Amino acid sequence: MGPGVVVTGLTLGALAVVSLLAFQANGAQDRAGGAKPTATTTATGTATAAAPTAAPTPTVPALPATSGTGARVVYSIGSHYVWLVDPKKNPQVVAAFPVTPGSVEPAPGNYAVYGRTPTSTGTDGKQIEHVVRFAQQNGVVFGFSAAVDGATPTTDPSAKTGGIRSGRAEGQLLWDFAPKETKVVVIA
Repeated sequence: MGPGVVVTGLTLGALAVVSLLAFQANGAQDRAGGAKPTATTTATGTATAAAPTAAPTPTVPALPATSGTGARVVYSIGSHYVWLVDPKKNPQVVAAFPVTPGSVEPAPGNYAVYGRTPTSTGTDGKQIEHVVRFAQQNGVVFGFSAAVDGATPTTDPSAKTGGIRSGRAEGQLLWDFAPKETKVVVIA
């Protein structure tokens, strides 16, 4: 075997290792939800790592001034956002996250958590968890939940559903934050 074959073999082996490492790093970033590094190959055949591309940062709306006082869960019909507010903490907004509403929205006003269920089946047939109910209006039950498979509901306009769906991690936060009698403020 000549020296050219050995060098070519070593170069191909190095490229395979770099490609494997780039693939593994990309998978780790995907799971972490962070920026995704990319790898490129130059004209000479050497692999170089490019700078990670930053994922766009979602803008969290500020807590509306009309959201009341005290410890509370705030739900905005207009922005489809939820804020968990604890005035004893600094900052007072413990968490804020987007949600997907059902086909019917609750009327703006002040409510209290009246029921909680660890797991159930949603009106869309999905297994849900961390169900926190706070209102009933015209035969529709309103509450927060998260789908076990992470899916957001497909709104069926012919079905009156009041489930407000979040991601699983956010559903856990809300569940931990809002025991029975916790104030829920719904704003327009």
